[in-house]
Amino acid sequence: MDTYDLITRNAAEVVTDEEVRELAADPAGKRAYVGYEPSGVLHLGHLLTANKLIDLQEAGMEIVVLLADVHAYLNGKGTFEEIRDTAEQMQAQFVAYGLEADQTEFVYGSAFQLEDDYTLDLHELELSTTMNRAQRAMAEIAGDETAKVSHLVYPLMQSLDIEYLDLDLAVGGLDQRKVHMLHREELPDLGYEARPCLHTPIVADLTSGEGKMSSSEGVTISMEDSTEQLEEKVNSAFCPPTREPEGDLENPVLELFEYHVFPRFDEVVVERPEKYGGDLSYESYETLAADLESGELHPADAKGTLATYLDELIAPGRKKLREIRG
Repeated sequence: MDTYDLITRNAAEVVTDEEVRELAADPAGKRAYVGYEPSGVLHLGHLLTANKLIDLQEAGMEIVVLLADVHAYLNGKGTFEEIRDTAEQMQAQFVAYGLEADQTEFVYGSAFQLEDDYTLDLHELELSTTMNRAQRAMAEIAGDETAKVSHLVYPLMQSLDIEYLDLDLAVGGLDQRKVHMLHREELPDLGYEARPCLHTPIVADLTSGEGKMSSSEGVTISMEDSTEQLEEKVNSAFCPPTREPEGDLENPVLELFEYHVFPRFDEVVVERPEKYGGDLSYESYETLAADLESGELHPADAKGTLATYLDELIAPGRKKLREIRG
């Protein structure tokens, strides 16, 4: 796989392709980041973007992980002390999951977001950004919570973070697209260069195939789950024998194979008794998905295999959590 294909593997969107191709031509020393609000135990949403960071490290890029403590504070996630404790745990989990510690820079937002220059630039953005534009970029407010001024400032800070962390590439889930577009539209007016962005897909809800998998709604898989809990969740997942269910539904089992398993394993083996055809071996997502659709691979076998490989991925992080908690 060439460098460009590795950098863009499983990306839902690249902004812009020309800029990312330029990065791929000379990736050594280039800096890419994802920002995470310290909010608890890592789950598959965090790990999907972490998989992309691992790809970028393999391509030769330096990785910056923003542990966004100020953002979390603005979003009402606790005191700074509580948020910092959570951030330290998250850092340990990311390293356990597979990010190379010596190639990853973990940065707390409070290390630079409270400085004078940053604050003045933030006020400049506040002056030039309309309420409607900030609201469009604002992350979804959970439940019926009323939006506060802090929620409007949040995306403006995310836009500035990309400049102040001296980045060459911003990475995030597709739900971060509006923030990244705000960065590209507004930062040049402050005299800063807009950076390219890479967006990872959103995995569908595990039990229904609708919407997105979320730790606040429905079922997700986290590093806190035991092997038994993980197996129970995957075995109850929505998995019709097709890649594309009817309407707006997705097949979350296939999505997890595509975005989580195959990027991390060279081969996936489905273990079956000889009376059911014996083991199946796959070196690519496409062949596994085709076998599911043709009927060669039964959904129950697909789910059992998915649980095995996901468990192997999160086991080091699960162990690290237990060590931290004593």
